[in-house]
Amino acid sequence: MSINWYPGHMHKARKEINQTLHHIDVLIEVVDARLPYSSQNPIIAKLRHNKPTIIVFNKCDLADDEMTRRWQKYYEEHEHIKTLTCQQKQPQKTKHILTLCQKLAPEKSTHLKAINAMIVGIPNVGKSTIINILAGKPIAKVGNEPAVTKRQQKINLEHNIILHDTPGILWPRVDNPHSGYRLAISGAIKNTAIEYEDVGFYAAEYLLQHYSQQLKNRYQLQATPCSALDFLDQMGSKRGAKQAGGKVNLHKACEILLHEYRSATIGAITLESPEMITEELKTVAIEMAEKQKRKENRKKHR
Repeated sequence: MSINWYPGHMHKARKEINQTLHHIDVLIEVVDARLPYSSQNPIIAKLRHNKPTIIVFNKCDLADDEMTRRWQKYYEEHEHIKTLTCQQKQPQKTKHILTLCQKLAPEKSTHLKAINAMIVGIPNVGKSTIINILAGKPIAKVGNEPAVTKRQQKINLEHNIILHDTPGILWPRVDNPHSGYRLAISGAIKNTAIEYEDVGFYAAEYLLQHYSQQLKNRYQLQATPCSALDFLDQMGSKRGAKQAGGKVNLHKACEILLHEYRSATIGAITLESPEMITEELKTVAIEMAEKQKRKENRKKHR
């Protein structure tokens, strides 16, 4: 699935982040614990280099606990990276970000100098909620729609930390199509920019393969459906998602599935594993190399 949603303020935000990073001591990147890789902006990964980084797994209460631990281990194998899990229901745990900032910038904290931290994240990962918890008061606008924050701001926090807030930014192109689907499933992309049936079928296929018992429990299914279509047909029928003639309205069934996934009504579910991403990136690298080769061949024959 390709993403074609890159508002103008995101391009401006990317330039501002690049300019500001030189003065930053610690980078705080907020990711969605349900898709820890796909919700990480590759632009930020390129810009940060060896900058001390805290990867915050937000919405961890909506994710598979065992999978979250595997992802934390995966990221902490990289030098200069520490991870932390948090959720809106446990604001005190979110405050640990401040302590971690002090540990990652000891030269500043021991000399009573201000620590400059920058918080980044793609739209709808809950960055604004985290900022408000750290500040102890409403500072950042919070909303369920992506791209609520649209300009940079500086916020004075406890422990002599200055937090640089940035708009949530996507990137112009998602090379891994699976990441595009996962972003759409999670709600990181505006609903107006996705095809519900396309995304819904992808979600149904994944959930049947990895979390079939949760689907059976939630929708009271006697047996595991044999396909995504079979599942959506059974679920839609039970939920009254029917159109004229009694046939199941697949668009409506997909809407129900995505809504209930996002609210964790189905259960705590993670959409990707480190092993899956490793294999997907190999495929993407091969496809990109072939695409580049075809492009060069076309130039030769002009």
